[in-house]
Amino acid sequence: MKSPVETEVPARDETRRQLLEAAGEVFAEAGFRDATVREICRRAGANIAAVNYHFGDKETLYAEVLRYAHGKALEEYPPLLGVAAGAPPEEKLRAFVLSFLLRIFARGPTAWHGKLMSREMIEPTAALDSLVEERMRPMASQLRQIVGEIVGLPPDDERVRLCGMSVVSQCVFYHHCRPVISRLFPKNPLPDAAGIENLADHITRFSLAAMKHLYRPQPGKSRARRSPRDIH
Repeated sequence: MKSPVETEVPARDETRRQLLEAAGEVFAEAGFRDATVREICRRAGANIAAVNYHFGDKETLYAEVLRYAHGKALEEYPPLLGVAAGAPPEEKLRAFVLSFLLRIFARGPTAWHGKLMSREMIEPTAALDSLVEERMRPMASQLRQIVGEIVGLPPDDERVRLCGMSVVSQCVFYHHCRPVISRLFPKNPLPDAAGIENLADHITRFSLAAMKHLYRPQPGKSRARRSPRDIH
């Protein structure tokens, strides 16, 4: 027979998880400022004092929700989706793009993850600082490493950084601009599983073509590269 303590710990962990899930939905719908602790506890089926007990305050709860959502998304769709470390960089780039799209276009119970992160990009809070350092910076470094291999430049080269940002910007465009895209092209609905695969293929091919054209030595021309500030 389990002791009272052994029974209490799983119940406490489950209440915490339910609060994180409920808070994620509420924050995604209303934003941090308009979300209320009362509504979060109502959806979680928890006492109004539960947030204070488990997290201390609304700000801490929100920061934990961001970490929870991002961690769950990466757990389901890791950046390279199991592609081997020794795989060609082009293959790694395609995996990186696909995993990014799968995370932001997730449907079902986890759909609030992408919506919450979109809100945080538009209305950043103090919680974004720690999330960037803990989760996003390592992923950005991983992408720069991949791009650097493709274009034959060091990962810390400014041109590599710009290329990496261009890759990511294509991914987020299709998510953040969905209201406009759906109106411009009503016959092309939001991507399903197959559509996401096709979109990942397009973004990867487009990015590879651009990168290889931009930084490929041209016959009869100097190998010297122009810095971004030289381009007008």
